[in-house]
Amino acid sequence: MATPSAAPDAFTRAVAGLRVPSPRPDILLEEIPAPQRLAPYAFALSATVLRSTDEVASGRLILLHDPAGHDAWHGNIRLVTLVTAELEPDMAGDPLLPAVAWTWLTDSLEQQAAAYTAIGGTITQTTSTRFGELSGPLPTSDLEMRASWTPTDDDLTSHLLGWCAMLAVTAGLPPPGVTALSDHHRAAT
Repeated sequence: MATPSAAPDAFTRAVAGLRVPSPRPDILLEEIPAPQRLAPYAFALSATVLRSTDEVASGRLILLHDPAGHDAWHGNIRLVTLVTAELEPDMAGDPLLPAVAWTWLTDSLEQQAAAYTAIGGTITQTTSTRFGELSGPLPTSDLEMRASWTPTDDDLTSHLLGWCAMLAVTAGLPPPGVTALSDHHRAAT
């Protein structure tokens, strides 16, 4: 891996676009070590999504840059993400959930005008039941999204904002400026 001072301008601009503050206080962003063997230059962020004080989703966004380009990427910059979120039990078995979850990503990117090409990915739904020493009260259900896309320019601010918007939707957070009613308030009304 090259030192940051030797990084190409396109990579430096791309990283700068990912270092903007989180658009929401309930999404905590942190720089993490990037994978070393996927591209000559890499940068990574992790995200923790909170509802009240509970972690309800997490994700990683990895920026890969190969100045020589990459045929499969259709460019020389690629964004790769892995997102995991808890599901409400009634959503876990919904056969339409993977298609809907995919639109959470594409719609969020498009709403931020984050232009891209060569997008692809998978959506996985899992249900786990714990036994023995790991037993819990109910089965848990999770959604996992793995996706990658090629931005059409190296200003990635709109891609970061789109990714954060997708994290919020995936975690079931209300839109910015809207306060969710807690279970306590719902019971009182």
